Amino acid sequence: MVTTLVIADEVASNLTSTVLRDLAPQLVLSAGDLPWDYVEWVASTVNCPMVYVPGNHDPEIREDPSDLFHGTRPLGVLHADQQVVDAAGLRIAGLGGCVRYRPGPHQYSQRQYAGRAARLLRRARRGGPIDVLLTHAPPKGLGDGDDKPHEGIEALHRVLDRLQPTWHLHGHIHPYGMQMPDRQVGPTTIRNVIPWRVLDITPRSAVKAARPA
Repeated sequence: MVTTLVIADEVASNLTSTVLRDLAPQLVLSAGDLPWDYVEWVASTVNCPMVYVPGNHDPEIREDPSDLFHGTRPLGVLHADQQVVDAAGLRIAGLGGCVRYRPGPHQYSQRQYAGRAARLLRRARRGGPIDVLLTHAPPKGLGDGDDKPHEGIEALHRVLDRLQPTWHLHGHIHPYGMQMPDRQVGPTTIRNVIPWRVLDITPRSAVKAARPA
């Protein structure tokens, strides 16, 4: 199992350096809309890989091809938007942003999301099974809101059906003190991780290898 810390949307005052060290995560995932200095602080405090996707309030990400370490993005983390990333023994597929409701980076129409999801699925064909689908926004009708800024992503239904990850982890929908129940789609548990959650995730490849022939 991989002890995984997941953060999103809200800077958590109770997630101190001491708590981070006591949690001793083997992997950190960020689902977006966090100040980059906070993301970098978490990354520098824990001695493990960190993977993130951007939220709709994050600045535009521009990679500098002449500098491997100082593109316009949080430092010390792996960018997983429309990518499949291998980290700490897990395979993470990422899709950032939200459904467009105003001008700005990391916002897309449902049609644009269909194209982004298709690219992600093509990249997921190679390698082993996907353990985590990390997105900023949830699927449409599965934990999203009833207003335009919090509309869910239609294309994620196809992604879930094709990849069947163990977990789909997202932010964007603030709980405001309410309990946000998990949702289940086939073998996938969908969880709102705001402001932070800790999960023990068993790689699907390990489960498959352990099954008797």
